[in-house]
Amino acid sequence: MKISIIGVGLIGGSMALKLREKNLASFIYGIDNNTQHISDALDLKIIDAGVDLEHGIKNSDLIILAIPVDAARKLLPTVLDLVSDQQTVMDAGSTKAGIVNAVKDHPKRSRFVAFHPMWGTENNGPKSAIAESFSGKAGVICNKEESADDALSTVEKVVNALDMHMIYMDAQDHDVHTAYISHISHITSYALANTVLEKEREEETIFQLASSGFSSTVRLAKSHPEMWVPIFKQNKENVLDVLNEHISQLRKFKSALEKENYEYLEELITNANRIRGILR
Repeated sequence: MKISIIGVGLIGGSMALKLREKNLASFIYGIDNNTQHISDALDLKIIDAGVDLEHGIKNSDLIILAIPVDAARKLLPTVLDLVSDQQTVMDAGSTKAGIVNAVKDHPKRSRFVAFHPMWGTENNGPKSAIAESFSGKAGVICNKEESADDALSTVEKVVNALDMHMIYMDAQDHDVHTAYISHISHITSYALANTVLEKEREEETIFQLASSGFSSTVRLAKSHPEMWVPIFKQNKENVLDVLNEHISQLRKFKSALEKENYEYLEELITNANRIRGILR
């Protein structure tokens, strides 16, 4: 089928590469306000042509929105205005309730399938795209009962072609869970990086001594604000809830050290070790 990808960056580019590899895409249009992204995507053979929004939608069977969640929320109604009852629209955003609510009363709502591929890196742009990025990861489809059967089937084929394992969820439940397993990780990484950058003024050797553990912990702090500020904004209440719990946990560690209560400190660490049974 012919596919238009709105936003040919890391996620959109990676999807394009994999869908082409699996022969699910016969032709891929790229739509992006960043002309350098279009140029790079053409050079890397991620897309076949760079076009404007109307041309891409008119000539595609499937339209994929792979842009920041606030931009997707604003653009989706316009995209649905332009599609027929034979076309399918999907997104790839990290928050789902906001975008689902934005089109809940749209006459073409059934042509849209809310999707979140649970993968990402701190990099961006088509040069960072990797075909095998999604293999083995979770592909979440939200509120599937609000989508037409044929549109849902099309997106399920995409998820299978990406080699992801499919999960169906309610959009609000999705946003709660991603706040805990993804969004708080980024906030923690940003905060830790800022902490170290502040201390680095006094201790110039800190980065020379940084271990691989430190590097992996702050890796997410390299993620771009253009993507993550909208995510935090769209999922504010859930992020605040988990952030309050995280701060409470930090205070427990702080208190244990201040009071030299090393038995309690051991209990906190032992309890945290239970994550081994979840993340193998």
